[in-house]
Amino acid sequence: MNLSIVIPLLNEQESLPELHQWIVKVMNNNNYTYEILFIDDGSSDESWKIIEEISSKNPNVKGIRFMRNFGKSQALHAGFARAKGDVVITMDADLQDSPEEIPELFRMITQDNYDLVSGWKKKRYDNAVTKNLPSKLFNWAARKTSGVYLNDFNCGLKAYNNTVIKNIEVSGEMHRYIPVLAKNAGFNKIGEKVVQHQARKYGESKFGMDRFINGFLDLITIWFLSKYGKRPMHFFGAAGVLMFVIGFISTGFIILLKLIKLYSGFKTILVTENPLFYIALTAMIIGSQLFLAGFLGEIILRTKNNEERYKISKEVNL
Repeated sequence: MNLSIVIPLLNEQESLPELHQWIVKVMNNNNYTYEILFIDDGSSDESWKIIEEISSKNPNVKGIRFMRNFGKSQALHAGFARAKGDVVITMDADLQDSPEEIPELFRMITQDNYDLVSGWKKKRYDNAVTKNLPSKLFNWAARKTSGVYLNDFNCGLKAYNNTVIKNIEVSGEMHRYIPVLAKNAGFNKIGEKVVQHQARKYGESKFGMDRFINGFLDLITIWFLSKYGKRPMHFFGAAGVLMFVIGFISTGFIILLKLIKLYSGFKTILVTENPLFYIALTAMIIGSQLFLAGFLGEIILRTKNNEERYKISKEVNL
């Protein structure tokens, strides 16, 4: 199979029929063998009913319905797990991503041998303050932190070699940073293509302040995990030992200073009346806790099991 098109969605009943027709037209014009995977992330409208209707007419259309809203990353995770195409395309269901871009993305993966190609919506029709500005801030921070030099991490239109999506773990709000996850997994040939951005035709944007904050937190998480995710003791253990040694040396210095003053006949205060003693003691306690955190992290990594992160209520054509 040439293509798997993975489309996560939430309350997009108006756009689904039009999107399906558009994709099918592009697939037929290019003689691709394909599957379309709609992942309904707990929609409260008629989205699932429309997916069932479309899938009954087109066997290449498959659907997964979550029991409730689990988030875009979980929807992509479910779609990636079932994608069978040599090239996997992700796109949004709101008609802001053009299926006409798919043939060139497919060519870049299959002929130019890219592992991943990310779309770049150079000209956007979103609100400049509430979406475009946060997106630019995200992209700048992601470039500086990850070393992956893309202009638009937030673009939902991406193409992947199937091997990539089978070897990365998407969770939280980390769908924005899939190129970073791919790089950390050893896929270094990551490209970018300028794509057309369509103005939203139906419904309202799901982008809000909570996603803005969560996105930054996930960026920090990715940076930390890429460096210390496999061996948390390397970070927590080292920090803990450093804090403990600083506290221990400081305590020893305070006690030694008191003994010297007593021996020399100088008037001195009790060790417990010296505020530096409590600072040193606190450093030792924090150091011990950091060391234990690293130790517990190592134990968790060795005993963790892959818990189910979402519940599927229905499937069609799968």
